[in-house]
Amino acid sequence: MSTPIINLDNLEFREWGHGDRFQARLGSISAKIGAQKLGYNLTVLPPGKAAFPIHSHRVNEEMFFVVEGSGEIRIGSERHAIKKGDVIACPPGSAETAHQIVNTSQSDLKYLAVSTKLSPEIAEYPDSRKTGIYADYGTDASGQSSMLRLVLDEDNQPVDYWSGE
Repeated sequence: MSTPIINLDNLEFREWGHGDRFQARLGSISAKIGAQKLGYNLTVLPPGKAAFPIHSHRVNEEMFFVVEGSGEIRIGSERHAIKKGDVIACPPGSAETAHQIVNTSQSDLKYLAVSTKLSPEIAEYPDSRKTGIYADYGTDASGQSSMLRLVLDEDNQPVDYWSGE
């Protein structure tokens, strides 16, 4: 088993994003320290960006802890200012629990994202009127994640994850 401890300064980040609105660096944590039922990562958002489209989860719950910086979180139709030290709960639900963190400041916003890892999962994207169906099949012999991802538009036609964003 890997050591159950990692320092945030030692994370390896991958670039993530799409177009002008979505850009982030994601530092995976959970697999590196042996987590099984929770997923965690450190997300770093540059000024003016979001990592993900506004979305809700029907199955999984998320929690965010702001490590550094400030911005806002949109939950349903409301917007809330967030800053270092804030803890944010995003329980499962539908449009009223849809959430998105945006960096509205002039410096990086860093937050720890923690979520349950129940599968299958259904995510809804109210702004682009899409639904995502995700099923995690675990990891293969080489340690690579195996997942089914199907994103449908409002007419139940398959579309790209970023469609409408």
